[in-house]
Amino acid sequence: MNTKAVILIVDDVPTNVQALAHLLQEEYALKVATSGVRALELAGQDPIPDLILLDVQMPEMNGYDVLKSLKENSVTAQIPIIFVTGKDTVEDEEYGLELGAMDYITKPIRPSIVKARVKTHITLKQQHNSLLEMATHDQLTGLYNRHYLSDVLDKKVSQIKRHSEPLSVIIVDIDHFKKVNDTFGHLMGDQVLQAVANVMDASARKGDVAARFGGEEFIIVLDNCTAQDALVKAEKLRSTIAALHPQEISVTASFGVAQLEDDTQRYEDLLKNADTALYVAKEEGRNRVILYEKKAL
Repeated sequence: MNTKAVILIVDDVPTNVQALAHLLQEEYALKVATSGVRALELAGQDPIPDLILLDVQMPEMNGYDVLKSLKENSVTAQIPIIFVTGKDTVEDEEYGLELGAMDYITKPIRPSIVKARVKTHITLKQQHNSLLEMATHDQLTGLYNRHYLSDVLDKKVSQIKRHSEPLSVIIVDIDHFKKVNDTFGHLMGDQVLQAVANVMDASARKGDVAARFGGEEFIIVLDNCTAQDALVKAEKLRSTIAALHPQEISVTASFGVAQLEDDTQRYEDLLKNADTALYVAKEEGRNRVILYEKKAL
């Protein structure tokens, strides 16, 4: 089901807000703010706006300051901004564009111009989102891909080191997956991969990252999660996968769990430790969870 694009209208004059809302309410879902501070609050709340129509001249916090704050926040930095303002000099427009605005509409507004420019920028945003989805997600399972995983892990390790919070990973490998493909065919194998991926995606908390690492191997990155908590989560996943029977096929998986250690500087070392634990799980008979322990392995 297609959902409407979300537009945030920001203007301290209620009649201006009403005029824009009247033009756009049939085609778009709307958020409304009458101050810069409220605009920043709404912009960062789900659903994140696809476009912001922003007045320049507002008391306390003007549109330029709002734009600067939006660009400094990673959650809102990519939202396209159209200034809607009575400031119509070339210098005003140039300044707004230099700050990062995508377009400029002058007051009094012309309905046809507003609709046309809004439609153009919504289309561009949707195309951008589609390209980003393709670049960061695995086509078959819908989980994040290996490229995105590497990028996010690198950032998370740096962040965790600064804030001294636990970070754990789980590596999941479907047992004897080649046999599934050889026995039932690759199309059926793809359905097994999708079923397992759906389990991992459904179990992920906000902030967790579930990714397909390659073939029948998956990785889950757990923010602010100790090894013992990750161990419990992995065991729940193991039992859920064992009970799945996608397309009436019996499927199990082996798990390796590791937590970022104090002397670990690179995410590759964290993955290596989890992979070492995964190897032990396979050696001990598969369909089990093994926690990496530095002294024991």
